[in-house]
Amino acid sequence: MASDTIGIGLVGTGFMGKCHALAWNAVAATFGETRRPRLVHLAEARGDLAAERAEAFGFARWTDDWRALVADPEVEVVSIAAPNPFHADMARAALEAGKHVWCEKPMATTREDARSMLEAWRRSGRVAALGYNYVQNPALRQMEELIRDGAVGTVNHVRLEMDEDFMADPDAPFAFKNGAESGLGALDDFAVHPLSILWRLAGPVASAMTDQAKPYASRGGRAVETHEIATSLLRLRSGASGLLTANRAAWGRKGRIAVQVFGSRGTLLYDQERMNEFQLFTREGDGRTQGFRTVLSAPAHAPYGAFVPAPGHGLGFNDLKVIEAHEVLAAIEGRPARIVDFEIGFAIEETVHAMARSHQLGRWVDVGPSAA
Repeated sequence: MASDTIGIGLVGTGFMGKCHALAWNAVAATFGETRRPRLVHLAEARGDLAAERAEAFGFARWTDDWRALVADPEVEVVSIAAPNPFHADMARAALEAGKHVWCEKPMATTREDARSMLEAWRRSGRVAALGYNYVQNPALRQMEELIRDGAVGTVNHVRLEMDEDFMADPDAPFAFKNGAESGLGALDDFAVHPLSILWRLAGPVASAMTDQAKPYASRGGRAVETHEIATSLLRLRSGASGLLTANRAAWGRKGRIAVQVFGSRGTLLYDQERMNEFQLFTREGDGRTQGFRTVLSAPAHAPYGAFVPAPGHGLGFNDLKVIEAHEVLAAIEGRPARIVDFEIGFAIEETVHAMARSHQLGRWVDVGPSAA
């Protein structure tokens, strides 16, 4: 008989590491049918920090060597919330050790590392999910269902924007995300999120024409190596057109992912800064009654009701991580699950790398076949 608990290891305890810990602590109480996570082992770069966070988060033991965590026989799932350049080594090691993996996005900082993670997952027979929690939002799930049911007809155009202002200050010092070792800048730090939403609502990208920009050429006397702004024209495999913009230097924007889906019979609108609602326009009626209507999240929009029994009270960012943890556990238990696995994740990686090549070459670039 299978155990009613599952052993969890967590690597990295910053913003996203804490989100993983909160999710693992809350998922069984929120979704009663799932196995209860047992917080076994936590790893951080410094022993003192690892000890402090293990006590705060509720982990039984800690280490300053992530490989020791991976080797721990009590750890069945490894949550990877370390900086992006470490994802590939950690995910490969965990999969090769027979562990399931829940890894924050992006997969890796290079296409080659992402492919090696995909191949390790294919060999492993384990579950490997990426941290795209925005697609778990009940509002976006309902939009997906409306599109699937034909409420807006055939989708012909999609626009997506992701904006924040944490890099808007020109006087801020040089940071890790300004260096080439961090990855592709706004493309893999930001654009991957709206791409994960696009995948669910309208399907994968066939080709892209991209321009990138650096609003500030240097910080603290050091040249900025990544682009804070990216704008892409898209051709989707469905035949629809698209536009995606990502900006890490957008004053006043805090957590914006704006989505507009235009179809032959109507339109859907969503903004992550108002994450508990969406807007729907359909062409039914005439000019006297037509207009957008706002739909507030409610128990009718699963799995909202697992958290709140009343409409309009709202979920938050960390609740989406709890939903994601539940989906990861469902996949591990062999139940239907809504995850971005390494197959889809690698297709998203290929898309942003095609966008980067498009900027370098100054022309349209096709996305690789794995995005089909």
